[in-house]
Amino acid sequence: MTTPSDLEAFAHDHMFLGAAHDANARRTRWVVLLTAVMMVGEIAAGYATGSMALLADGFHMATHAGALSIAALAYAYARRHARNPDYSFGTGKVGDLAGFASATILGLFALGIAFESAIRLVDPTDVAFGEATIVAIIGLAVNVVSAALLAGGHHHGHDHEHGPSHAHGKDNNLRSAYMHVLADALTSILAIAALLAGRYLGWVWMDPMMGIVGAIVIARWSWTLMRDTAAVLLDRTDPHVAAEIRDRVEGPGDARIADLHVWRVGPEAHAAIVSVVGAAITGETIRERLAPVPELAHLTVECR
Repeated sequence: MTTPSDLEAFAHDHMFLGAAHDANARRTRWVVLLTAVMMVGEIAAGYATGSMALLADGFHMATHAGALSIAALAYAYARRHARNPDYSFGTGKVGDLAGFASATILGLFALGIAFESAIRLVDPTDVAFGEATIVAIIGLAVNVVSAALLAGGHHHGHDHEHGPSHAHGKDNNLRSAYMHVLADALTSILAIAALLAGRYLGWVWMDPMMGIVGAIVIARWSWTLMRDTAAVLLDRTDPHVAAEIRDRVEGPGDARIADLHVWRVGPEAHAAIVSVVGAAITGETIRERLAPVPELAHLTVECR
């Protein structure tokens, strides 16, 4: 009779958060603080100076502060419930859910910026270009610092994604935070360019025009992030991991895969269900063949 202690050897660890989870969470908390402080300064200065570009940047930072807070809360929730049995494959997708929410916020705000900028383009307002430029430069500096804080974790996931084993290990929660910071930096740069053009060239129309340009670029980033996170949430098959599984299982010529399901359950982890047909093939043999695939954190084998 099999005892509980015997079963422990066959159990899976469903904590698929990735090695960099806690470090990324700390980076995100610092960026939330920096963004919130600069958000208040830019909105106040935007109203005081009448700059649409500066107001757009400030309100943009406001939505980013909210989205970044979602990212920080997602990290905390995923860690707290990592071993909760209510989550069949752990909480590795919490970050993707937060990333999708952030992408939605980013897209909605892009629409808001474009609408308000179009109104200002038709009905220009007076702008205190000098004061607004100083605040925009400070905002850009904060964005650069925030991007530097997040860059380490972002590039770790990016390198892992394009590694020799095709390990798609990007943390979409951190990626969403990174994109929000990059979008902030873009709007700051556009605001500075518009304010300088208005001050020295008299091109008042540049202020709302840069708001429209920024909205278009931000909307594109939003769509990209939404598409990628939705693919994870809907359990889309990772073609690289699926191809590697087929090569390793069918390569020796004594087995064929009748049914294969591969989906991501965490930033650095995939699950797979492999149904194999072979006269003398065993589940243990299939597991040995797939052992070198680092992405497979949870494997179910069916031999027919």
